[in-house]
Amino acid sequence: MNDIDAWVWWLVGAAALGIPLVVTAMPEFGMLAVGAVAAAAVSALGFDAVIQVLAFVVVSVALIAVVRPIAARHGRQRPQLATGVDALKGRQAVVLERVDASGGRIKLAGEVWSARALDTGRAYEVGQEVDVVDIEGATAIIL
Repeated sequence: MNDIDAWVWWLVGAAALGIPLVVTAMPEFGMLAVGAVAAAAVSALGFDAVIQVLAFVVVSVALIAVVRPIAARHGRQRPQLATGVDALKGRQAVVLERVDASGGRIKLAGEVWSARALDTGRAYEVGQEVDVVDIEGATAIIL
């Protein structure tokens, strides 16, 4: 065991940190692995153990302090392009069969949808243009 250089141990540690990264999908393990690679590079340059550990700590903490908040901020952002039912909310539709609180049919984005009125006391007649405010299952809620 004493015949193996320190930089090899740092690379083994980096690989070992890559395993929980893949299994748990926690990016912090990847940042620690990069710190271990930095320590391996410092070790390969001939620096002593204190400098190696310092490189590992500095690089790992710097990555966690800088990259993690940026990743968290991007994770909270809604996608720029709405897809699925989110893309249908706010669009206009045409009433095909009378729509009231109990139901009816509309043509939305070229397809026929079941629909019901958001306002229970309101009815929409054939040919009238309406706005889709929500989608519940396969039913469009219109206004």
